[in-house]
Amino acid sequence: MNILEGKITAIKTHGSISLVTLQIGSIFFNTIVIETQDTAAYLQQEHLVKVMFKETEVVIGKSMDHLVSIQNKVIGEILDIEKGILLSKLTIDTAIGKIIAIITSDAAQQLQLKVGEHVTAMIKTTEIMLSK
Repeated sequence: MNILEGKITAIKTHGSISLVTLQIGSIFFNTIVIETQDTAAYLQQEHLVKVMFKETEVVIGKSMDHLVSIQNKVIGEILDIEKGILLSKLTIDTAIGKIIAIITSDAAQQLQLKVGEHVTAMIKTTEIMLSK
């Protein structure tokens, strides 16, 4: 599990769902939570929260010029690649801290990923969890 610390900068709510904007270092991420400011005390602007997402939910790209709907993007340098038969584990150093990504080894080979290379780590808005 990737765990980072962020600060809530904005909250938009509709019904029982909130779109939360977070600042993690100098990068802004968004997440959707099934909570509101009325049901979760931690959902307040300026509150510090843990920002969590699974390693398997990180999508890897080789530049920022991807035309995809994923809003949460951060550039980083690959520090380590552990290649397995089916899956590969990437350790990426980013402006918001180290991020671990697990992708298929076929995808790592197709992208020709190498240690020291810069990649874009992307996380879907619906895959980020928050905690106090």
